[in-house]
Amino acid sequence: MHGFSLIEVALLLAAAAIAAPLARWLKIGTVLGYLFAGILIGPYGVGQAFSFLEVQEILHIAEFGVVLLLFLIGLELRPKRLWAMRTTIVGVGGAQVLLSALALGVVIAAIGLPWVTAAFLGLALALSSTAFALQIMEEKGELTARHGRLGFSVLLFQDLAAIPLIALVPIFAVTDLTGAANGMDAWAALRVISVIALVVLVGRFLIEPALQLVARTRVKEAMTAAALLTVVATAVVMQQAGLSASLGAFIAGALLAESSYRHALEADIKPFEGLLLGLFFTAIGMSLEIDVLVSEPVIVLTCVVVLIVIKSGILYGLGRWQGLDSWASRRLSLSLCQGGEFAFVLLTAATAASVLPKITADYVAVIVTLSMAATPILLLLDEMFLPRAVPQSAYDVQVPSETSGHVIIAGFGRIGQIVARILRAKRIPFTALDLDPEQIELVKRFGNEAFFGDASRPEILEAARIGEARAVLLAIDDPEASLRVAEYVRRNYPDMPIYARARNRVHYHRLMDYGIKDIRRETYETSLDLARLLLTGLGFGPRDVAYTVNTFDEIDRKRLIDDYQHYTDIEKLRERARSDAENLSQLFDQDAASESEADQSGAAPSQRAEKIT
Repeated sequence: MHGFSLIEVALLLAAAAIAAPLARWLKIGTVLGYLFAGILIGPYGVGQAFSFLEVQEILHIAEFGVVLLLFLIGLELRPKRLWAMRTTIVGVGGAQVLLSALALGVVIAAIGLPWVTAAFLGLALALSSTAFALQIMEEKGELTARHGRLGFSVLLFQDLAAIPLIALVPIFAVTDLTGAANGMDAWAALRVISVIALVVLVGRFLIEPALQLVARTRVKEAMTAAALLTVVATAVVMQQAGLSASLGAFIAGALLAESSYRHALEADIKPFEGLLLGLFFTAIGMSLEIDVLVSEPVIVLTCVVVLIVIKSGILYGLGRWQGLDSWASRRLSLSLCQGGEFAFVLLTAATAASVLPKITADYVAVIVTLSMAATPILLLLDEMFLPRAVPQSAYDVQVPSETSGHVIIAGFGRIGQIVARILRAKRIPFTALDLDPEQIELVKRFGNEAFFGDASRPEILEAARIGEARAVLLAIDDPEASLRVAEYVRRNYPDMPIYARARNRVHYHRLMDYGIKDIRRETYETSLDLARLLLTGLGFGPRDVAYTVNTFDEIDRKRLIDDYQHYTDIEKLRERARSDAENLSQLFDQDAASESEADQSGAAPSQRAEKIT
């Protein structure tokens, strides 16, 4: 074991920077891109040219990416969401995992492997690639179709199933590779239960108050450090108790799924998770034994075909059971027929726990990789030779889950809260973001819910699922932050409706720069109402008050739009303001004179109103 050199770090970063964009451009999935990059820079590629660092050393560091992934999965498991999808998650997802594991386990046992090994491999291979399948369905526009939503439910159950599988890998080692029985320690089991209970209690009552204290400092780096510390500390405690660090991270994430800091945590951790997970898959690619494929290609390719046929056959049947037509069931089955990233995680853990010999793990890793590589090819062939004969019907579109179709409220002060109350009354889901932790705690006491996060940060908006939102309400106090949100949304989501609050006329005009039309000045309507009350109190009649305020409103709104072309020229605006003020005064003077004449001649008020220009 030796330390990282700058050359090695540069090579790994280059692989991450090039592989993912290239893989997405080729539409083969970023996971597959990382695996191929690992093969390229591994012992069978560039690694032959010089002494490269040990793959196990990379895996040791990169496995933290899996820990962060499971933390983020835990953050997604909000009780309301799970309950709304309970039928498809548990019913279809559970059936897929059990039937696939059983069928694959029987085949593996039939070729001569021990039943414990067959059971473990059956479960590992039953899991599909969440990142791979979701990306493919999204790229092909099928994620919002009914079979896409069904596939999402199956993948969510697989993610849930992977957690106990990772934690319980040692259970499959009740007999070691020589067949000798291993004893079970009751005290160890009690210790495990106690540690899990401790983590749950600490996460339930201490983590959020601690995050609130850090958030009050307004130091972004401190919040990022606190987010990482939450994951690392929980993982370390679980690891010291002899459990999986991934299980600890998952529990921590699930405990914070309803936290006000959920979006901020996700935004801070996501970049680390993406980079380290990419490094993990790169290390897997480096560790793949290409000699296995070269030496026994027939056996390996036959295993890949068997894996795809069994999983796709079961998924096709489940799709038909759920009422999908033949085309939708086939798309579902082909999208999820591959092995998944959790298979690599399980294989690594199983090898370390002596559940599997390394040669078996090497064979399975190659099989999983090839099954992933085959998925986009199979989908392409399906599109070429078995295209859908009729357009997609409304039956095939499912109503979005409660996580989509929401409104993002950026800024949860006075305006944001009032709008939120109206949306709640209409049962329209919303995600409110605010940077003031004290404000968040205050509104929670009155029954409202908001999340900590700076909405002007793109990663916070992405964590709030802006791509699935129906609209964005800009109610941020800081005009510059408001404009940053407007700029990001307009650039990345040009069709997203934006409704904005403007602090002043300049802010109004700058919002217009981004094509926003639905803008309201925050104090303008209140000022007009106060003017009406004041004029009434000074003795003016109702018609006079209405005429005066409405005339001012009409002229000011017209001037606001006309000023847009000059809003960067302060002198020009001052000149127009003085001129308009004088013109308005003259208009009212003329109207007063006309009113006096009309009173003497008996003209009706409606005739005087026609003089408004």
